Parts: sequence; C-alpha cells; structure tokens
Amino acid sequence: MKNAVARGVLKVVRGSLPSRNAARPPDTAALMSALPVPVVLLDAEDRFRFANHAAEQFLGMSLGQLTQITLSDLVQPDSPLFLLIAQVRGGEATVSDHDMTLDGPRLRKTGITVQGTPLAEEPGAVLLVMQDASAARALDRQLTFRSAARSVSGMAAVLAHEVKNPLSGIRGAAQLLETSVAEPDRELTVLIRDEADRIRELVERMEVFGEKPIERGAVNIHRVLEHVRLIAQTGFASTLRFVEVYDPSLPPVHGNRDQLVQVLLNLVKNAAEAIVYADIPHGEIVLTTAYQHGMRLAVPGADTRLHLPLVVSVRDNGPGIPDDIRPHLFDPFVTSKANGSGLGLALVAKIVADHGGLIEVDSRPGRTEWRLHLPMLADDPADAL
Repeated sequence: MKNAVARGVLKVVRGSLPSRNAARPPDTAALMSALPVPVVLLDAEDRFRFANHAAEQFLGMSLGQLTQITLSDLVQPDSPLFLLIAQVRGGEATVSDHDMTLDGPRLRKTGITVQGTPLAEEPGAVLLVMQDASAARALDRQLTFRSAARSVSGMAAVLAHEVKNPLSGIRGAAQLLETSVAEPDRELTVLIRDEADRIRELVERMEVFGEKPIERGAVNIHRVLEHVRLIAQTGFASTLRFVEVYDPSLPPVHGNRDQLVQVLLNLVKNAAEAIVYADIPHGEIVLTTAYQHGMRLAVPGADTRLHLPLVVSVRDNGPGIPDDIRPHLFDPFVTSKANGSGLGLALVAKIVADHGGLIEVDSRPGRTEWRLHLPMLADDPADAL
C-alpha cells in the first residue's frame, strides 16, 4: 500500500497522471490531496517536492512555500526525523517511529508517528507519512482525569458528612470560649476558629466535584473571555499584556457560562502566576478562539460521537511546566505552588469533561498553551450569554 502511495506521489510530482476514463482509477493528484493524513515527498537534498493538503495544514505552510525551503529550515538539525530519513535511504526499506517531537522555529508538534519509505524510481527521495496521535492521548488522559475527579467527589461526600458537622461544633465551642477566657488565651481560641474555617473552606472546595448535572445553553465564548480578561487585568494580572486573537464568526458554545468562566479564569490565573513568579520581563497572555473541522470523540455516557469544533486557547510566555509535574497536572492535590491545594486544575478537567469537551496542554520553556475543545450549540441563537 505504501509503495502504491509512493508511486502515486511520484506521478503527481512528474505530472504523468493517468488519463481520465471509466476503466481507470480516479485522478492521482486528487487522491493524494484528499488523504486525511499528511504526506510529503523529499528529494535527496531534503527539499520538499510534494505535500498534500493535510501536510500543508499540519506544517502550517503552503506547497509553494515548502518548495522554497529544506527540511532543516523547518525542523531542528538534531531531530530524530533526520535519523529516520537516513535509515530509509541506507536500508532502502520502510522505517517507522512513534511519539516523535518535531520542533523548529516555525513548527512544534509532539506525539507524532512518522513512516518513511524510499522511492526506487528516485534515488535518495523519501516519502514521509505523518500522523498526529496527540488527540488520542489527550482523550485517554481525559478519561483518567474524569476517574480522578470521581474519586475526589466520593472523598468530598465523606468529608462533608464526617467533618463539616463536627467542625461546626468545634468552631462554636471556640467562639464560646473566646468570651470567657483570659486575654492571653484568647489568641488560642481565635486560632482554633480560623483553622476550623480553613478546613471547612477546603471541604467546600472539594464538594464542587460532586456528580451534579449542569445546566447548559448557548454561551458566547468571547463574552466569557472578555469577562475573564477584565477580572485579570484589574487584579492579579494588572502588570501583564493581553493579546486577543478571536474568530468573530465562531458559533455559541453549548455550555454553562459560570463554569466556563471558572475554567478560563483558573487557566489565566495560573499563567499570570507563572509569569510573575519567574519574573519574566514583558509578560504576555494570548487568548485565542478558532473553528477546527473534524474533531469528533466518543465519550462514555454519550449516545452519539461528539463534535468539538470550537477551540479556545490560553497561551503565556512563562517558564513552562516542570517535567515532573506535567504527567500529573490534572491529578487532585498535585501542585507546584507553595500554598496551592492542587484542586484547581483537577476541577478544570472535571468541568471540561462534564461539557463533553477535551483539554490539552503543550508546554516548553517560554511557551505554555492550554487548548479547550468544546461542543457548539446545534442552533445558533443571537442572544447567547
């Protein structure tokens, strides 16, 4: 199959396509362009000879632009992709590699599967087929986050029953003692009361993980983002620059406005705190919305596959997420903050999952981006919240 694709690409490059008639297969150029996976052809000097439409979108450049550069202009010279290409040329056989990172000045892709195959008719030419497995891995993590959130909700129910009631008694007793003890001991009763309030607040924060159905409707995500930006700029992010890159034609999100505000406010606050804590000069947070075709997911409990075409991203130029924290970002009680509870991102993951959506994060030093994939409303009411 790969050799047939390779021969087809070669025909496209050379322009020797089969004539159209009922007895012959469809136009090879149309077939190559219609393939949903990125396909590129490199010559012996690693120059781009061909790229289908999926490859243009994947690489963020048109075929005309790609033909003016080499692979080393797009990907770092030490990329494992060059080793794969060398193995293909040296062994004249198909070589595959998984979970590859393609990083360069114009490109950042992680979790990529690449298959390379030589072309016998073109010495040194290599056909590359690339597949992005990041969405599938993100969905697997999402299901893990959902299970973790259910564990927290069960713990919250136990704490609410076993802790909050006796805690009220302890606080009440401390208040009574406060009026009758001597002045030197009053400080201890105030300490008991304050600590009881702190524990109660923590329990109440965990109660939001309960399995309660959410009320959803048409939500204008740009109004949500504007509300979040105003809160941030008048408070914790007053020294940072905000950039808004919005698609004005975006349809309403099918969601809960207050919960989406909570999600985005949490992400923006995390971004701002990371920038401020690392003392990054010219701190910047970029808010983006876009429409993405083709994102469909099967979510447990849903009768049909969900269409998630609305993408909302929060990007910052902070120091990036520590490597030891990254695999456990959405796990409850995991945090890199000295005074954090580790429940904020766990709650974000639960709210996004309750909306039938998907959350992804891509982080490296100088750039962290959170992407929310959300469902749109079937109808398009003009009075979205």
